[in-house]
Amino acid sequence: MSGLDDKVVVVTGAAKGTGRVHCQRFADEGADVIALDAAEVADELDVTAAQVRKRGRRCVAATADVRDAEAMSAAIDAAVGELGRLDVVVANAGVHLAGVPTWEVTEEAWQNTLGINLTGVWHTVKSTVPHIGEGGGSVVIISSTSGLRGTANSAAYTASKHAVVGLSRTLANELGPQRIRVNTVHPGAVGTAMVLNEATFRRLCPDVPNPTAADAAKVLQARNLLPVPWLDPVDIANAVVFLASDEARYITGTQLVVDAGLTQKV
Repeated sequence: MSGLDDKVVVVTGAAKGTGRVHCQRFADEGADVIALDAAEVADELDVTAAQVRKRGRRCVAATADVRDAEAMSAAIDAAVGELGRLDVVVANAGVHLAGVPTWEVTEEAWQNTLGINLTGVWHTVKSTVPHIGEGGGSVVIISSTSGLRGTANSAAYTASKHAVVGLSRTLANELGPQRIRVNTVHPGAVGTAMVLNEATFRRLCPDVPNPTAADAAKVLQARNLLPVPWLDPVDIANAVVFLASDEARYITGTQLVVDAGLTQKV
């Protein structure tokens, strides 16, 4: 895609899963990467950095908790100082704690989810946008299909993913005059550890003893218009790279849904 050669991209939640694939795809397109994640996954973050460098691009692996504004600012300032510029921001870090009715959500679970999924996005924007140069850039915030519709037994996650849509729309209005575009991406189920785990299998298949990924796949596929149970991480990364590229130069304030037809069917 055009316009990404020698640009610098920051990706939060970059240590594994879709975040790692975002970093790989941007490197494939000729961009250098600031890969940011929490200190407890530093080893996995180093793997992501190695994957970027293997593609011939520079990578700074930085650790910070997105809930910590000072740590975020310090990490971003140092990384941008090393790479010399910033053009694209991908606010990808997120957690999903589902499984109980709204009135049974604990205070800790609520605050942790909103802290990472919403406040963490705000901190990401605060620490990065001032570094984007006069030529403009792109901010891509990862929401969810749960940011477009209600999802039972997922109050904190659903609230946070709706909230970042409002934040994105506000930012698009504020940053448009600076040629900075802001959009959200809304994935359906993606084949990463966030979906492919025993707790999710049990939630999707409550009547099946010891449900497997194959059991969960049947349930998830039945929800989609296209005959697939989940998306590959690269499908989300491709959408993110598109929104960051010059091919999307006049797209801002919008929501790009990548969900195999989930939201249209249900």
